[in-house]
Amino acid sequence: MIKRLIKRVFGKSAAARSVGAALVIPFEAHKVSRDGISFGAKRVTDGLQAAGFKAFVVGGAVRDLLLDKQPKDFDVATDATPEEVRRVFRRARIIGRRFKLVHVMFGEETVEVSTFRRAIDAEDAETDDHGRILRDNEFGDQQQDAARRDFTANALFFDPTTQEIFDYHNGYADIRANILRMIGDPEVRYREDPVRMLRAVRLSAKLGMKLDPATAAPISKMKDLLSNVPEARMFDEMLKLLLSGHALECIKKLRQMELHHGMLPMLDVILEQPMGEKFVMLALKNTDERIAADKPTSPAFLFAALLWHEVLATWKIKQDAGERPIAAMHAAMDEVLERQRAQLAIPRRYDTVMKELWVLQPRFEQRGGQRPMRLLALPRFRAAYDFMLLRCQSGEAETELGTWWEEFQHASEERRAEMLLPDTAGPKKRRRRTKKPSNAVQAELPID
Repeated sequence: MIKRLIKRVFGKSAAARSVGAALVIPFEAHKVSRDGISFGAKRVTDGLQAAGFKAFVVGGAVRDLLLDKQPKDFDVATDATPEEVRRVFRRARIIGRRFKLVHVMFGEETVEVSTFRRAIDAEDAETDDHGRILRDNEFGDQQQDAARRDFTANALFFDPTTQEIFDYHNGYADIRANILRMIGDPEVRYREDPVRMLRAVRLSAKLGMKLDPATAAPISKMKDLLSNVPEARMFDEMLKLLLSGHALECIKKLRQMELHHGMLPMLDVILEQPMGEKFVMLALKNTDERIAADKPTSPAFLFAALLWHEVLATWKIKQDAGERPIAAMHAAMDEVLERQRAQLAIPRRYDTVMKELWVLQPRFEQRGGQRPMRLLALPRFRAAYDFMLLRCQSGEAETELGTWWEEFQHASEERRAEMLLPDTAGPKKRRRRTKKPSNAVQAELPID
């Protein structure tokens, strides 16, 4: 059986061989060269091997190279303990509490080095009431390390010295067949770590790989397990998904598998409203395009876009209840963010940017007097302007509004004076001067 598999995948010319439980794939078959590995990863593997240890580039980097994609980073797995790794390299530091890793620095590049780990038997593992593993941090050997990884495509070990790939779970064949397959029983693996369901969706969308039917089948009935995952970890996984460069496809897959419910409060409701769905999809498309063009992206901008229509709806409810616009807006923003934090734990460091983007939107409607010039001078104007353009493209705001601001910000002083609309706000009542709030979010809002 194994011989037939080797012959079918590699052909007669490839001298693949078995070493223990691993299929060792030669360079002639996979064509992944040592030259494709980063300088730091080569230095780490060479250094550890020279010291008598095993060392391999592992995981997503090997997978991406086989798919002709440029890896984001290069991780190394070894049989050396963290203390032994640190003794080999001068610029190395041990990090982590539950399981120690080593960061080895080479200029701006940091290579993460992990010691082989073993998967703990279900009866020996420390789990919660739903089967999620709480502690899984014991050293093991290379075969055990491969078994504890999530997908076959991520369980490949590349030796930069021999340029051979060690494959314990037919991951190479799955990559060639464009299939993303879970290692082991998918139901057991999802119960051990429910976040694997999100990773399955994200990686299949990012890599353009088809989910193995057995891997996809349990997700719809086990999705409720995600509610047991700590909020901070859910936020990290959602951020990876949204900044994967394939956020639009990820959200579509989340909807297909009914995983979007509850991940972002009201996201499922927003995606069922024509105006809200169009706005969200445009924001995701815009982010994907920026990542593809290697332009900077802002998580705060993206989360502000995802939650904007919930803020709008809450703002309207509060105004209809008799609250003044400015107070209603600030109350709506706080309410939406607190509701969000209960499930996804968006860090508070994003709050200021998100609130500024939201609170500045009504001010784009004010195109008379000195208001446009004051808005133009604000540090957050450009981001708020981009946000406003998405609103115009989605049909929420008039296209003419975006066109006016595009011309106004690049016009001469004479042309700007001509463009200003009549100031209909009326004279302001004089009031005693008070100390201005330091928070930039206290921006001026229209009274009507």
